[in-house]
Amino acid sequence: MIDPATAAPGPVAAEIERLLVAALAPTRLAVIDDSAKHRGHAGHDPRGESHFTVDVEATAFAGLNRVARQRLVNRALADLLAERVHALAIRASAPGE
Repeated sequence: MIDPATAAPGPVAAEIERLLVAALAPTRLAVIDDSAKHRGHAGHDPRGESHFTVDVEATAFAGLNRVARQRLVNRALADLLAERVHALAIRASAPGE
């Protein structure tokens, strides 16, 4: 489920995937490491894996607005967001949208 453009996902990307699968049972999930685009910017971590986009589709999002969907994702990733991930872009949808 890791973004196919990323041949070997790093440990943070793999943990994001694991946590989202456990919390949301997504029907589609892409975890995209955007860290290289932010090299030299505030929040860039020289270890890498600091900026991500997640594109997630899950039935858990049905009937929820954008903010409620993002809160579900943020709750699932709370520890990583507090300790390791500087920025997270979220595209969340329900099946059929």
